[in-house]
Amino acid sequence: MEAVSNIVIIPTYKERENIEAIIKAVSCLSIAFDILIIDDNSPDGTADIVKDLQKSYNNLHLIERPGKLGLGTAYLAGFKWALEKGYNYIYEMDADFSHDPNDLMKLFRACSEDGADLAIGSRYISGVNVVNWPLSRVLMSYFASIYVRIITGMKIMDTTAGFKCYKKKVLENIRLDKIRSVGYGFQIEMKFKTWILGYKIVEVPIIFTDRRLGASKMSGGIFNEALWGVLRMKIKSMFSKN
Repeated sequence: MEAVSNIVIIPTYKERENIEAIIKAVSCLSIAFDILIIDDNSPDGTADIVKDLQKSYNNLHLIERPGKLGLGTAYLAGFKWALEKGYNYIYEMDADFSHDPNDLMKLFRACSEDGADLAIGSRYISGVNVVNWPLSRVLMSYFASIYVRIITGMKIMDTTAGFKCYKKKVLENIRLDKIRSVGYGFQIEMKFKTWILGYKIVEVPIIFTDRRLGASKMSGGIFNEALWGVLRMKIKSMFSKN
């Protein structure tokens, strides 16, 4: 059986308030997207809701993991699963509607029509397009991206963005087993690897809206990991591209 071209990977932990609505929203788009939920043993029964929804959505898939193992490892598991199934376009998206499902179409067009190998849903490519974040968090995110650009040399405005579309060939050529970052550092490291390998990266403007339901998973430790990890990543790149 030939796989559908698009797969949206959505990691979840305690997202019972959002999961059905996000699945419905993605499934209603005019282009077909398969959905892969990767649930880290949510105590609120998120995975059980997904299993029940699988009876109604034949585009819905689920990987259950034994505990909260980190965003980066969730996406890596999803990437490997998607590559095994032969998907051509592989997306990252949050479950909480901070990423507008309609913007998946923008990412798809950037890769399928405009030649991007990695399309990024960018909060900062056309000003600062963030809704409902406190100023302190906006500034932390914005200046983190400036820091990353200075250290790495990448010209990406939103280096910590987590709303993306990869062409299959990019993930096939990144040594995924060598990716070590977990939180925001993972998002930076994957972009850096893509950039180092010479792939075309395009930023697509989006409006990021902070979650309406459920609790944020953000912490200062996640950002600290990213900031120190950037230095290690840059030094390592001087000896190996991948």
